[in-house]
Amino acid sequence: MEDLGLKIFGAILTTIMAFAVGMTYGGIVRKLTARVQNRFGPPFYQNFLDLVKLQSKKTNIAHGFMGHTAPVWIIIASITVLMFIPILNGNLWFPNLNFHGDLIFILYMMVFGSLGMALGAGQTGNPNSAIGVTRGLSMMVGYEIPFVLALVALMVQYHTTSIQDLMQIQHESGTWLIFSNPFAFLAALFASLGMFRYSPFDIVGAPAELASGPMSEFGGKYLGTMMTGGSIFSFIKLTLYVDLFLGGAGNPDHIGIWATLAGIGVLLIKTFTLYMVPVFYGWVSPRYRTEQAIRYFWGWPTALGIIGLIWAVY
Repeated sequence: MEDLGLKIFGAILTTIMAFAVGMTYGGIVRKLTARVQNRFGPPFYQNFLDLVKLQSKKTNIAHGFMGHTAPVWIIIASITVLMFIPILNGNLWFPNLNFHGDLIFILYMMVFGSLGMALGAGQTGNPNSAIGVTRGLSMMVGYEIPFVLALVALMVQYHTTSIQDLMQIQHESGTWLIFSNPFAFLAALFASLGMFRYSPFDIVGAPAELASGPMSEFGGKYLGTMMTGGSIFSFIKLTLYVDLFLGGAGNPDHIGIWATLAGIGVLLIKTFTLYMVPVFYGWVSPRYRTEQAIRYFWGWPTALGIIGLIWAVY
């Protein structure tokens, strides 16, 4: 019963932390981007204020069943995936529900959020939404290939599909997988540029071009729910990269409140560092067209993924 209580407590803490971190990172990037553009910019907590405002609004426009369920689909998919991501290595508060085949499960589940938005936006009848959905699904096909190749390389190299096992391997060997298979890491890192959809891969929303693309017909609580799900997904992707390639966070040999806080601190440092990679790339890159983005992902990132897979086999 005590273990069950810890798991429930950890699941609640995980969800709150994922939401808070994702929203805060997005707010910090808005501030930094404004300073780079010689603007003052909003405060880093502006996303929280926007969310409160959106949740307080009423929406009188209906777009059918999928229009109502798309935001719910996104939030459910994000929390479901989050529950299978180990947050801290060996920590009793954050064990979540990871199991031996969780890496394959997560590969499938991470797609559901995008599909939910596509189905919901596609029912609105707005041509901007349809264009954004087409671009998003096309780009997803592009970056998923090097990302999957990178993960398959790790599975083959270490004969496991468990994130927890890969974290334990790094802890016991004292070597991060970024050094054990650098080609797989680079392939996954390049794929992350498309996952976070900052410039030059912001072709789905395409600011000043598509009126925010698929979300152009969603407002109020619908947009607020999508914003919440997107923030949680950002934390999921960052934590997954840290767990797989950067040794995770936390030390399974040390337990207690201070060890937990230290592990969370390490996790925040690693995740924020990774988060800034697509942000920095976006600051110096103009937006790609859809075919340019796909060609990009099917170029060097895919080649690095194949090399990483060969590296793992031999």
